[in-house]
Amino acid sequence: MEPGNPLLDDYVLSLCRRKRPRVCFLPSASGDADHYVVRFYRHFNSEVCEPSHVSLFRRDCGPGKVREHLLRQDLVYVGGGSILSLLGVWRAHGIDAHLREAWRAGVILCGVSAGSLCWFASGLTAYHHDARPYEGLGLLPHSNAVHYEQESNRRPAYHAALLDGMPAGYAASDGAALHFVGTELHRVVLSRPGATAYRVERQDMGVVEVPLPGDYLGERPKMALAAA
Repeated sequence: MEPGNPLLDDYVLSLCRRKRPRVCFLPSASGDADHYVVRFYRHFNSEVCEPSHVSLFRRDCGPGKVREHLLRQDLVYVGGGSILSLLGVWRAHGIDAHLREAWRAGVILCGVSAGSLCWFASGLTAYHHDARPYEGLGLLPHSNAVHYEQESNRRPAYHAALLDGMPAGYAASDGAALHFVGTELHRVVLSRPGATAYRVERQDMGVVEVPLPGDYLGERPKMALAAA
């Protein structure tokens, strides 16, 4: 849900088989912030999908049977915020188990910032404090680092964590999205021409970053010129 840039939203919707897919938003990482829920319904409106959201902080929002609702979705979109708060409230309510079940059933799972970090085995969080490791859901057996080139503390903290034993993984700057099929990276797509994603791992006594090729979603095929 990048302001003024629908490229990644359009991309995840294009992955759904249903013409008008069911899309559920989980704003847990932001404490179910009103402005974030409003932004979701503006980007994923009823003209392109069947939108819904689940609130874990408000008694009058969301479906009564969360597990059944999540399993009926084509796409679950997780918003940004605090990964530690997100994981804590999910585990308290059993949402982590519901999402694992939905993933195994073929529901597409995606998200930004904390909504990206949550699916991995581990990674770095830097919300309200210096970057430090966290333990994620582990659907993807890799580590993850976001905002990699936008926040100066992310890269050195990630390298230090890898040297300290964190599993190898992937880092992405803003505007770069990692598309996994199962547990394997399938494709990198970009909503900004200069965005970059990396494979990052420890080798010998150092850390090696390998830039990954990415497809800019804003490219349009050039019109063939008619012969004179």
